[in-house]
Amino acid sequence: MTAETADTGSAEAARKGVPAVLGRLLVPGGLLVAVAGAFAYVGAVDPNEPGHYPVCPLLRLTGVYCPGCGGLRSAHAFVHGDLAAALGANALAVLGYGLFAVVWAVWVIKAVRGRPLRIALGGAQLWGVGVLVAVFTLVRNLPFGSWLHP
Repeated sequence: MTAETADTGSAEAARKGVPAVLGRLLVPGGLLVAVAGAFAYVGAVDPNEPGHYPVCPLLRLTGVYCPGCGGLRSAHAFVHGDLAAALGANALAVLGYGLFAVVWAVWVIKAVRGRPLRIALGGAQLWGVGVLVAVFTLVRNLPFGSWLHP
């Protein structure tokens, strides 16, 4: 192989590499656009104003706050940069926003490197998430957990 063909080969590989990387970024990019669009909508249409969004059916029927109650108000406050109000509306949702950001960033880095994102949660991790959500739901519905109400 001559130096000229080596240069041509590496330049050609670089040209093919850019579309390949862009192709691998389509799905994470599309997901980011969808999530950003949802947050933009919730940021523009205030869930604190009645009539814009339906009431949580569990709350309406039983008076019990589900783990998602206050999630829209939390997203609205988060979009407007009010982290304290976002945490007050639904602290678990804010934790989810941060977790999404970290997983999405890892996904993009792996996609650029040509590696698949593999999230292998074992039984212990899944039980841990379930227990966290159950405890959050239980505590926010008890009198001493009123600070977790939306």
